[in-house]
Amino acid sequence: MSVRWAKKQCDVVCAHLGCIIVVGMKPDLMDRLKEYLKNLNLLKTADSRVPWDVYFMHICHMISKRSTCLHRKVGALIVRENRILATGYNQPPSGFPHCDFIGCVRDALAIPSGRNQEVCFGLHAEQNALMQAAKFGIPTQGATIYVTTKPCSVCARLIINAGISRVVYEYDYPDPLTDYFFNACRITVDRITGGEEIES
Repeated sequence: MSVRWAKKQCDVVCAHLGCIIVVGMKPDLMDRLKEYLKNLNLLKTADSRVPWDVYFMHICHMISKRSTCLHRKVGALIVRENRILATGYNQPPSGFPHCDFIGCVRDALAIPSGRNQEVCFGLHAEQNALMQAAKFGIPTQGATIYVTTKPCSVCARLIINAGISRVVYEYDYPDPLTDYFFNACRITVDRITGGEEIES
């Protein structure tokens, strides 16, 4: 194939958007393309799409459906610059039988919700998301974590030390130490419910 032949097969259209290399474009189509680009309005209009926070929270709910916890299914999502870094849901360690198969040790020992969290087969969703990021060498500095349920104070400590700067959740969880840690360490906390942001 000669260079001269190749040049005859290719037309180059230079528009205000840059150079477009067009193969075998007919002159009438080229003219219409030029006119279209000339009149194209690139000014940003109102964005009718679902807001980012709502979008990521919907994904969190989908993630939570993987949980085998018999009481509270939680999903977590770590995001930076609107890109998903890692996900997690509450479940036992990899390779350990799931709670829907062997039963809940907390139920067997009649441990009330919110107490003695160390007596549980499962890791929290936030812990699993952070472990996934660590396992694959993904930095979380300055990221946002979305969680279907507000983190407990144990997870709050981990979130802070992972460098996460913002927490977004939907359902409340009664642990005043979580609020204390987040306030003291200047972590931004937002709550959304039903697709609307509300005061946390």
